Order: sequence, then C-alpha cells, then structure tokens
Amino acid sequence: MSRQFIVADDHPLFREALKAAAGRLQPGTRFVEADSVVELLTVIDREPDADLLLLDLNMPGAHGFNALAHVRGARPGLPVVIVSAEDDPRIIAAALRYGAQGFIPKSTAAARIAEAVEAVLAGEIYTPPGYQAPRGAYAGNEDLEIARRIADLTPQQFRVLGALCAGQLNKQIAYDLDVSDATVKAHVTAILRKLGVATRTQAVLAAARLATDRSVVRLPPEEAG
Repeated sequence: MSRQFIVADDHPLFREALKAAAGRLQPGTRFVEADSVVELLTVIDREPDADLLLLDLNMPGAHGFNALAHVRGARPGLPVVIVSAEDDPRIIAAALRYGAQGFIPKSTAAARIAEAVEAVLAGEIYTPPGYQAPRGAYAGNEDLEIARRIADLTPQQFRVLGALCAGQLNKQIAYDLDVSDATVKAHVTAILRKLGVATRTQAVLAAARLATDRSVVRLPPEEAG
C-alpha cells in the first residue's frame, strides 16, 4: 500500500523540494498539498487516511503553534512533523511539547529529511542532530491549557479565530467564509466560551501565547458578539 503525506507550506518551490526528499525512500508516495491553514483544514477533512503531516510553522493562518494545537485535537492519530526555518532549541522544545512528533529545520539535507520521516513513521521522535532541550520554561502549563482549548474548537471556529487574530471584523469574516454575520457572531460566542475568555481581544491574546512572533498578531476591534 502506498503512503500518503500532507505537505502544508506556503512556498511552492519548498513544497516540491520537501515532496522529493520525503518520498525518496519509498517511491510512489502520494502527496496532498496545502498552502494555508484554511486549505489544510479542508485537506485534513478530505484525507482521513493520511499517514503524516509535514507542517510549516509560519504558513498563513498558523499563528505559531495554534495550527499544530488544533490539528492535534482534530486528528490525534495523525503524526505531525514541524518543518521550519526557525530552529532555535526553545522553538523545537515547544513544538514537541505541543504534540509534534518531530522537527525538521528547512536547512536539512534531503537525505536526512527522508530519514527523519522514516523515523517518525516508525514511532520515534525526531529532533535535529545536536539538539539539546533548553533549560528554563517553555510552553508552560497555562500555554498547554490554551492549546488544549484551541484543540477543542471546530475547524470553522478555528478559521474564525484565525481571522480574529488577523484583526478582521465580523463582516469581513462573514464575506471570506461565505456565511452570515449571525453565523460569525455565533462562532465568536462559542470561541469565547471554549477559550474561557470574555472578549475578542482576550481570545486573540490567548492565541498569541502560542505564537512564535507575537508582533504579527493584531488585536481586533471589539464588536457586539
């Protein structure tokens, strides 16, 4: 039986390079691609038999580890390997703590990427050569609780949360998702309840705790609902 990998990265050339590297030890591997988190959520729902997800940490809509946290909740049996240009030991440690089965720096040679994929499929945890877990706190208990709450969001609620993190108003979100304003308000209400917060701003600040660069998170204007 051929294997099936999901490759989620917003750079087409890197997706091609990653596909070539990840499939070199077993020709015939089938790849499904996503160039944003919105597309990734669609792919995950459409491909229930995928064997592995290779996930870019900073693709559009990811907001750091938020996408990882949500995927771990939506598909707990799907191994996830983070592929990122950010290879600081604290980032790697946080990725593993949030549930990734491996971390591959984008500078990794193709042969080693293939070895990393095989190791994860064999049930191992892969980290770059020479990696040492850093001292000090990373992805603390409060952050892990937020990750657990984000994992509990439905895919559509997660899309709305991503839009809130991008600073969008309800009308903008409704237009992008092709739903009514009332539907967006209902999703926002559910998000606030699940995250245990009272306002849109507090929801975004909660999500920002899982961001690797909090400066890219924009606080939304408060609206009714």
